[in-house]
Amino acid sequence: MKAWFKSGAPWVWLTAGTVSISLMMVVGLLILIAVKGLAHFWPAQVAEIHYTQQDGERVRLMGEVVSQERVPRQRLLDRGYTLPEGAPLVTRSLFKVGNRDFLGADFLWIVAPLIHDTHYPRALMVIERREWGDFYGYLKSVKEQDRVVAVGKNAWEALQQRMARANELYARIKTIEEGDIGAINYKLEQLRLRRRALELEEEPAPQAYAQIKAREAELQGTYATIQKELNGLYQQIRRDSLTAEIADGQVVEIPLEKVVRAYRPNGMGIGEKIRFYVTKLIEFVTEDPREANTEGGIFPAIFGTVMMVLIMSVIVTPFGVVAAVYLREYAQQGLLIRIIRIAVNNLAGVPSIVYGVFGLGFFVYFLGGNVDRWFFPEALPAPTFGTPGLLWASLTLAILTMPVVIVATEEGLSRIPRSIREGSLALGATRAETLWRTVLPMAVPAMMTGLILAVARAAGEVAPLMMVGVVKLAPSLPLDGNFPFLHLDRKFMHLGFHIYDVGFQSPNVEAARPLVYATALLLILIIVALNLAAIMIRNRLREKYRAAET
Repeated sequence: MKAWFKSGAPWVWLTAGTVSISLMMVVGLLILIAVKGLAHFWPAQVAEIHYTQQDGERVRLMGEVVSQERVPRQRLLDRGYTLPEGAPLVTRSLFKVGNRDFLGADFLWIVAPLIHDTHYPRALMVIERREWGDFYGYLKSVKEQDRVVAVGKNAWEALQQRMARANELYARIKTIEEGDIGAINYKLEQLRLRRRALELEEEPAPQAYAQIKAREAELQGTYATIQKELNGLYQQIRRDSLTAEIADGQVVEIPLEKVVRAYRPNGMGIGEKIRFYVTKLIEFVTEDPREANTEGGIFPAIFGTVMMVLIMSVIVTPFGVVAAVYLREYAQQGLLIRIIRIAVNNLAGVPSIVYGVFGLGFFVYFLGGNVDRWFFPEALPAPTFGTPGLLWASLTLAILTMPVVIVATEEGLSRIPRSIREGSLALGATRAETLWRTVLPMAVPAMMTGLILAVARAAGEVAPLMMVGVVKLAPSLPLDGNFPFLHLDRKFMHLGFHIYDVGFQSPNVEAARPLVYATALLLILIIVALNLAAIMIRNRLREKYRAAET
């Protein structure tokens, strides 16, 4: 045994075991996130049950079983349940009853011994609404301007046709409101700022004022025309409605303008369910969020995350590389340089929230405030860059990740053989030419390694972003068709903050929980995709300069 320990084999096995356990934990976590997140989009069976409540009242419930657990029978008895004799453990289910506007809550805990019968009617309908979450009930009729146009078996087909019409109208309304009217409002605001700038200059410019006035009149005319069209679309979309019976027997009316889709999961075949699943998955990554981020898609968060990481990469790479080149190639090695290197290494360990405080104080309040005073005085007191936004968030994360790029680049520069530098100088190249044409290209793989690590950290950071630009819900994307197209001063959404907001700040945590898993999975996939792209570039460059290194 003593000889075995001295051989070092136990430590090899210990290391291998630790790595294996770590890998298994990572894979297990990914599988858990994937299963929990992706299962959310599958159309679950909807049950109708009869259930005895704690007060002894027998009720009818409609909904989905979201999760189940086994709890001690005595615990339920202590809480006032009246249970028949049975096993010491009882199955308890989290039952999604929906209809929040009628029942007051989306979820209900039910215990198995108090369920009298369960069945899955093919006619039981799920309605995904733009407000108030899901609705469960039986379709009774379809109305057109308070006139019943379809009942019974014909009602379902009529509902699908009219819902397609309502969704088309809704898409046109949304395009007009966010596209056409948004562009007009932006141009009117620019004209207002231009007029204010002329007033601050205190110089008579009647021609400029006349041009602004004429342009405003033109935009107001266009706005009136679009508003008229919009009013007509609103009248059309409010035409149809449906009536449905809910669990307590009440018949309610729902306008189709508030319905995203209606489906009957119990009557769906496997093909229909797969099509439904793919449609929901596509909507999740391409649509805007609804219901305080607990429903709908997460496209603005995806866009904001990728945009911020790209801008951060553009900023951090040149600054980090220049700093590393100076430290390795030009600086006289001594005590001062060693202190700087120690400081750079220590910066990598500073808590990220500290960078957020620094970004808020320096970039937003100091730099942004001065930029507003120098370049945007006409907009004051409303801030332009003196408020958190995409640029300041990218700069803050660039500073946060810069030590990684510096250290990786320095490491790459140190690996280049001295003979290559001497050979270049011997052939008559200057020191700058040697650095630019020989040394830096060979160090590019190391730079890319630093960038990969920086991207991975930046995409997952949340704490500093909460101070310098990320918001729960951004009214518009940082990139649009209005000049200058990329609006660095705008606030944006981020996948990491979206996970935090939905998971911990949502008014309906149970309903939002599957979205937390799905968003986390998507964030991981985006980080992996960004890293794979950088790794492919690095490997190509490494192969290109491998011959020179040897």
